[in-house]
Amino acid sequence: MSNELSASRIRNNPKFAELVRQRDALAWSLTAIVLVIYFGFTLLVAFAPEFLTQPMSANSVIPVGMPIGVGVILASIVLTGIYVYRANTSFDQMIRELIQEAGK
Repeated sequence: MSNELSASRIRNNPKFAELVRQRDALAWSLTAIVLVIYFGFTLLVAFAPEFLTQPMSANSVIPVGMPIGVGVILASIVLTGIYVYRANTSFDQMIRELIQEAGK
């Protein structure tokens, strides 16, 4: 069976459309979350620098902005992990099924 025929079978399979729909929905959702987090932090820096520079407590030398900044980075790592987990579990399984059905 030619590669073009297999690719055509995969593209025309309703499972492929479902895979694309699920993957795109997850990717756009996670992208929106990341953008809100990053732009939210940037807006805090621009419009509330006094909040970010105040100490965490009366005896602290660590400003409030430091753990918030670390949180932004950690949130990105977690969201990336969520995508990778989903890709390695359900998306990969759907791809295997598509390839198997295209080979029949």
